[in-house]
Amino acid sequence: MNGFSRRGFLKSGALAAGALATGVFWQHGPALAAPQEKARVFFSREISAQALQKLYAQVNQGMGGKIAVKLHTGEPHGPNILPREMVRAFQATLPESTIVECNVLYPSPRQSTQGHLETLRTNGWTFCPVDIMDADGDVDLPVPGGKWLKKLAVGKHLLEYDSLLVLTHFKGHTMGGFGGSLKNIAIGCASGKVGKAQIHREGDELWSGGPRFMERMVEGGKAITTHFGPRITYINVLRNMSVDCDCAGTSAAKPSAPDLGILASTDILAVDKASVDMIYALPEAQRRDLVERIESRSGLRQLSYMKEQGMGNDAYELITL
Repeated sequence: MNGFSRRGFLKSGALAAGALATGVFWQHGPALAAPQEKARVFFSREISAQALQKLYAQVNQGMGGKIAVKLHTGEPHGPNILPREMVRAFQATLPESTIVECNVLYPSPRQSTQGHLETLRTNGWTFCPVDIMDADGDVDLPVPGGKWLKKLAVGKHLLEYDSLLVLTHFKGHTMGGFGGSLKNIAIGCASGKVGKAQIHREGDELWSGGPRFMERMVEGGKAITTHFGPRITYINVLRNMSVDCDCAGTSAAKPSAPDLGILASTDILAVDKASVDMIYALPEAQRRDLVERIESRSGLRQLSYMKEQGMGNDAYELITL
């Protein structure tokens, strides 16, 4: 598991379960890590617009100017996407904010900008402008230290924003094992025709999975985090967590894990690792499907490679609000 073993996750998961049961602060990470070295991850059991506002207030210090809100708006009639009314109430509190998306690579109405706009209307994303960032093409962002990618083609409109709020529906994923903040920006900000193929392609194989896919996805995410620097923050909503992504639409498997709450951080590795830790902390029957999906796709490689790429801290303090 490249440094993130099932045993390690189950051990940390037991700690998470205790923290969730008692509501106390959870100190998690290597035994020798000093407290000041840990990332801060804020947690609310409540899943609501009010909880989003409360969490965002803890992590929005670097945010300003025009804010892009990156979320997965889903395939037509997708059953598990984030509740529109919740997002609407939250987005209304964010000055100069716009929901952003990019077109997709797989067969879907969202392959074209026009089809994407129609899907947005179908799914109720009509309360604020939604910017299809690659509607006018793409632009390259560098990937510092990339092993597989030296640049990533992102939607051209991304450059028009000063800050990025990554609002993620955390769930399983057919290829990635799980879809957290990393997947939301790496795949989600990559342009539909070029960038997404850069991440998914290995040699002549377009839909190549496994550890190297995770590494390309991490490198794609690094292009985004490097571009925004401190002007980016992450919120993961652990709700309706199917083993399938929202790109599966109405064919997504029914969730077998309970809703857990919302996590927020300025550290992408910490927020995704805390989300995965909470899955592993669940009772066996509740975690089984998601854990199988994560491990069968080498999904934990997302976390270990983010650490290798210096994208965040896997030692974190969980702070319950």
